[in-house]
Amino acid sequence: MSFGGPGGGQKAQKPTPPERGSFPLDHDGDCKPIIGDYLRCVRRMRGLNDNECRLIAKEYLRCRMEHNLMLPDDFKNLGFAEDDKVVPIPGHAGGATARSVRDDGKKIR
Repeated sequence: MSFGGPGGGQKAQKPTPPERGSFPLDHDGDCKPIIGDYLRCVRRMRGLNDNECRLIAKEYLRCRMEHNLMLPDDFKNLGFAEDDKVVPIPGHAGGATARSVRDDGKKIR
C-alpha cells in the first residue's frame, strides 16, 4: 500500500449536468437592470417570495429568452401560473414592464 500513488485510491466521479442544461452568461448586461430590480424587491420584502418579486423574476426569464440567453420555454414549465401577467413595454430592450419607475426610483426609458 503506497500513499500518494497515481489515483490516490479515489474513484473519479462523473459530473452531473444542470437539470435544464447550461446557459450563456449575460456578458452584455442586457437583463442586468431587471436583476437589480429583483434583488431590491427581495430585500424590501425581507426575503419573502412576494408576488411582485415573482413577476420581476418572470420578467428576467422573458428577457433571457428574448436575448437568446436561454431556450424559450412556457412559463408554466418554469413555475409560473398563467395568471402571472407581465405587460412588456414595446421596444424596451430589457423587457421592462408597464411600470414607469424602477424600484430604485429611476425612470424607465
